Amino acid sequence: MLLALPGDTVPRLDPRPAARAEAPFGAECRLRTEGPHTVADCHNPYPETDRLRLHLECARWWDVDSDGAAVAAGPARTVRLDGRCWKEVRAAWVGHQR
Repeated sequence: MLLALPGDTVPRLDPRPAARAEAPFGAECRLRTEGPHTVADCHNPYPETDRLRLHLECARWWDVDSDGAAVAAGPARTVRLDGRCWKEVRAAWVGHQR
């Protein structure tokens, strides 16, 4: 990258390290929760495999929160993850891992 400082007649190389552009990563997921059931449909448009895991936080204190098994979503693949609580779901999200 060239850097031009005020008063310079010739641009010089920028001494700062170049910012490394990260390759895009991560499947896009859509979550649906109805009562105690949660379903996540995830599509990976990128060339690197994304290991997805559904996490559920249940609303009741006695209901056990869960982390689903990791599922590999390869390039241009769509996967479905599902889970449930005994009663209501307080929060649901999908974790991504390279």
